[in-house]
Amino acid sequence: MPLFMDVHSIEGGIEFREVAKAHMADLRTQHKYAVRYLRYWVDEADGAIFCLVEAPSGDAAATVHREAHGLVAAKIHQVQEGS
Repeated sequence: MPLFMDVHSIEGGIEFREVAKAHMADLRTQHKYAVRYLRYWVDEADGAIFCLVEAPSGDAAATVHREAHGLVAAKIHQVQEGS
């Protein structure tokens, strides 16, 4: 399954707990689209959120975010994992 990193930019910053709630909504929705959200990282002050996701496509990953909570990523990159 392809691996994607999506990048969100929330003007004015965002609290970690709000991102955690959105991630839980992703987990409840992801099965409908054969998507699996794996991890996320947050820079609260800058409003930057990064999500690592296995998905059949970037569009499928975006659809989960859109349906689950509406926080759509500004960019979605297909990535390869390294060490």
